Amino acid sequence: MRISFVFGLLFAFPAHAWEAAIGTICTLSHDTAQAEVVLTYDPSRPLYSITLTRKDATWSPAPIFGMAFADRVPNTITTPMHQLSDDNRALTVTDRGFGNVLDGLQFNDQAIAFLGDQAISIDLDGAAPEVQAFRECRPIPLA
Repeated sequence: MRISFVFGLLFAFPAHAWEAAIGTICTLSHDTAQAEVVLTYDPSRPLYSITLTRKDATWSPAPIFGMAFADRVPNTITTPMHQLSDDNRALTVTDRGFGNVLDGLQFNDQAIAFLGDQAISIDLDGAAPEVQAFRECRPIPLA
């Protein structure tokens, strides 16, 4: 009885681990209490994206979006090239290169995504091997 209770507890809460998925478009995702983080790579274009979808709030428009990475390899990157979804819950940035973003996610312990005076903290525990798998994306061809 005790084992089934513990087993049930393990699956009672959503998984928050980083996860890379390889397909025709490769993805890297992570779920936090504040937001869902999803990166994509479309090698046919080639184009990267990162989308941060807030769970219990919306993004207020601001001219500059940025990410600050803390700990082992600190760096702050910013861009005015972000877009908000129609309901302002999702913020997306696309670019042909994401080296600084991937380095920040892989080699640090904490990231802060910010837009104006709003910020979301992103724990990078467990991200490194999944970011490496995402970097090595070799898409699965369509049959």
